Amino acid sequence: MAENTDTAKLTIKGKTYDLPMHSPTGGPDVIDIRKLYGQADVFTYDPGFTSTAACDSTITFIDGDKGVLLHRGYPIDQLAGKSHYLEVCYLLLYGELPSAEKLEEFESLVTNHTMIHEQMHNFFRGFRRDAHPMATMVGVVGAMSAFYHDSTDINDPHQREVATIRLIAKMPTVAAMAYKYSIGQPFIYPRNDLDYAANFLHMCFSVPAAEYHVNPILARAMDRIFTLHADHEQNASTSTVRLASSSGANPFACIAAGIACLWGPAHGGANQACLEMLKEIGTVDRIPEFIARAKDKNDSYRLMGFGHRVYKNFDPRATVMKESADEVLDLLGVENNPILQVAKELEKQALADPYFAEKKLFPNVDFYSGIILEAMGFPTSMFTPIFALARTVGWISQWSEQLADPQLKIGRPRQLYLGEMQRDYVDIEKR
Repeated sequence: MAENTDTAKLTIKGKTYDLPMHSPTGGPDVIDIRKLYGQADVFTYDPGFTSTAACDSTITFIDGDKGVLLHRGYPIDQLAGKSHYLEVCYLLLYGELPSAEKLEEFESLVTNHTMIHEQMHNFFRGFRRDAHPMATMVGVVGAMSAFYHDSTDINDPHQREVATIRLIAKMPTVAAMAYKYSIGQPFIYPRNDLDYAANFLHMCFSVPAAEYHVNPILARAMDRIFTLHADHEQNASTSTVRLASSSGANPFACIAAGIACLWGPAHGGANQACLEMLKEIGTVDRIPEFIARAKDKNDSYRLMGFGHRVYKNFDPRATVMKESADEVLDLLGVENNPILQVAKELEKQALADPYFAEKKLFPNVDFYSGIILEAMGFPTSMFTPIFALARTVGWISQWSEQLADPQLKIGRPRQLYLGEMQRDYVDIEKR
């Protein structure tokens, strides 16, 4: 808990209460209201928890007004530009960048635990052939607790560590298998000679009938997508993981809960919504029409992938993602893909329009990640599973931090009740 530096005074019906205030290393001060209900018999009201700090954390910090995203104090653009996903995983999990020896040991540990239990293949085959990959991932990840009994005791630090490595290592395999199952192709086993991102692409796009070599530019772009989505402070899915964890649920159940929350279009489905928008626009000549609609205050239409709920200036992840998008499009071209042609021209016209500059509606990370995944050949149904894969390390880092918190209590939000008070039951023949 941050140091108690000041006191806030709250007056309720003529009586004043002193509430402790805590100053963080970054962000606004926090008023501690934990004893308010006991002292004053009142709740606070904050739908969406947009003004509520539900925990203290040392993992990720966001300043949306300044366009800042830090992981353990390191700016996201530095990490995405100079590091790679597994090094960022180590940083999020353990708090410091690893030495070369520690990183090699960590990478080896993850690489050698990418296979899933063979009986889990039967679990995949229980789904309908047209099941959404996110439905498959929610089920399979939740079911991992039925296969890995030696890592479900949350009170055992060793078992927590084992579960952490397993989830990070096996999530690409689960996501790739969900994809392969959805398109009717055989599962491809992971390979220990490939790095994390290249291995995922190989499991998604190789087939037993032919050789498949992962292009290093595509592998690097995928690694950046993973890195830029690794953690994002106390968002909806992370809060869901923490809330599930507060009850003592096993780690696989908690991560499955996070995946389920991420599935929502307002959260993990943003890059999918962006691609669906590009498909709706259809051709380059229709772009002015949709830009005009977005600028019309009487029209509810919005351009997906522009601006961000948190970042009021610019999305610090978008600059790095744009570099990768440009590299991927240069490699694969856009000549035969109308969607990518629309994306490139929409980006150009929006950036040149004073309206978007004044409103700070710049392309965000979802816009560019959607373009990259489309260019690679992923269907939009796979965008959110890839997001879940990348975010797993953030979820498990937050889960681990919460379990080590001596202040941990089961989550129990309160309510503003507006329903009927006590009524007497009326027999059915008298209603």
